[in-house]
Amino acid sequence: MSEFFRSPEGGEAAPGTKTEPVIDNLVQQLSRLPSIGRKTAQRLAYFLLQGRNDSAERLAQAISEARKHVHACRECGNYTQMDLCPVCTNPRRQRSLVCVVEKPWDVLALERSGRFPGVYHILGGCLSPLDGVGPQELNLARLFQRVEGSEAELILALGTHAEGEATAMYIARKLQGSRVKISRLARGIPIGSDLEYVDELTMQRALEGRVDFSGQDIA
Repeated sequence: MSEFFRSPEGGEAAPGTKTEPVIDNLVQQLSRLPSIGRKTAQRLAYFLLQGRNDSAERLAQAISEARKHVHACRECGNYTQMDLCPVCTNPRRQRSLVCVVEKPWDVLALERSGRFPGVYHILGGCLSPLDGVGPQELNLARLFQRVEGSEAELILALGTHAEGEATAMYIARKLQGSRVKISRLARGIPIGSDLEYVDELTMQRALEGRVDFSGQDIA
């Protein structure tokens, strides 16, 4: 339990202003969310605790409903309420053009460009042996099943960090000698960035300028 509230300037308030354990726990849980630091978590916690609105109840209900009804698409792994997501059931999508991404929110970044006619495959992350993430922890087996024996094109739209590079190389090795064409997004995406922070124009140019990855030296 925190003993003191910290002032906006970073100093400690006077002794005796202890936080309640239940409030401290709420702040701690909120601070675990992406891009939420402790100060932001504190502001959110006190906003939710205000008695003048029902924000906390509506948020809790929305989270509960989403957790209850949303699951992974059987085909691509994206979030959906149905057995198959809207992209996978769209007859106008090119099934032979599969864009491989790390997380479901990467699909939103690509869809904003409005220029991708194919379908997606969400891996659920990238290979990271130091963190205990191997091929079995990712949605790789289903990916290889989807393209087995086909002349599909895989667009590897993974992050340009070390884990993304390692995952791309792993996929290329596994499909070496197959009829599957492997390409990557053009290097218009900044090195070390995540797809969710890429603007629409950069994403559009990256899709249009993707490069062949099949002939890479992966020995």
